[in-house]
Amino acid sequence: MTRGGIRYLCGAFMGVVFSLPVQGEAIYPDPQWELAPVAASPEVSALLGYSFPQPRGVEREGIRTDGLVVIQRGKLVLERYEAPYDASKPHLTWSVSKSFINALYGVAEERGLVDRSDPLARYYRPLQQEGYARIRVEDALHWASGLDWAETYEASPLTSSVVAMLYTLGRDDMAAWAASHPVRTGPGKRHNYSSGDTNLLSAALRGIVGEQAYREFPWQALFEPLGMKSVSWEQDASGTYVGSSYLYATPRDMARLGYLFLRKGRWQGVQLLSEGWVTFSTTLAPAYGNEPVAVDDDSHPGAHWWVNAGVESQQQPLAWPGAPADTYAAWGHWGQYIFVIPSLDLVVVRTGDDRDRSFDRNRFLSLVVAAFGGQEEVQ
Repeated sequence: MTRGGIRYLCGAFMGVVFSLPVQGEAIYPDPQWELAPVAASPEVSALLGYSFPQPRGVEREGIRTDGLVVIQRGKLVLERYEAPYDASKPHLTWSVSKSFINALYGVAEERGLVDRSDPLARYYRPLQQEGYARIRVEDALHWASGLDWAETYEASPLTSSVVAMLYTLGRDDMAAWAASHPVRTGPGKRHNYSSGDTNLLSAALRGIVGEQAYREFPWQALFEPLGMKSVSWEQDASGTYVGSSYLYATPRDMARLGYLFLRKGRWQGVQLLSEGWVTFSTTLAPAYGNEPVAVDDDSHPGAHWWVNAGVESQQQPLAWPGAPADTYAAWGHWGQYIFVIPSLDLVVVRTGDDRDRSFDRNRFLSLVVAAFGGQEEVQ
């Protein structure tokens, strides 16, 4: 039955944690997600109440969730949208698109086209100069290229590298503009979150797959195999996909990327990404621990994903203590997320518009775990 746009299925919480299915038993959406709506419960109501407060905030204040999709054991168990969004309307993902760039590199490595240890300059000529040629693919994926970059947004637009890249000085050729930044530290030595690193990767992908194949590569390599029908991706004037920011997709299609990683790179019997790539992507970036880290920092980088693990040598706690330690996420500006929790066989996509930073990731994940962490599958 349906209540207020939310699908429910009669059933009960069993108070036990289910076992993960073996790979051969994995369920994949073909072509749509199989529906297995969750039973109504106080925990589910609490999650929805936090995500969709009523009345919805005015003048962009407070939590403003546009869409919520929960996939468990390969089935769509919870879904809700707020107008003007619905299941068919793509959402701007902002920096979630960075994790799509990661996946494209994973496919390219699986096909033998590139190795993560390759110098990025091999595929992107503007980096073929002293001080830049030692930047490896994996350095850029860890946001550790060493380039002097300021990833600041509304608070300081006049000194922001990313604002200038997207909207003013660098907008015609974003990778070239990123490559014009001076080297600040040696590659791989210091984590510095940078949309410039991502757009360098996007431009280098042209050199990896070839100029003719580049335009269709995201679709041929990823979107079509995963059955993503809603995706569009903007290019700058030079023809490079704006890998840092401008991919649009529905939450259902965003969940497919999370599910690919949840299933260790395998999709419908085909290994699109190696298991090693998934492990590499979701392991804390080595450069992050090379300098003192803040105890309360909840942005722990992997390789173009964000991870829950902290720096053990500095006794840094989990990024999101309310979630299992194996949780990781794709994360975009103003509250766009793909959360993956392997120990719960769970993918959660949340889109929104939280410009006042009222959305609390840890609280949200705590509510997700309360609602979905102890369910037995309804037969």
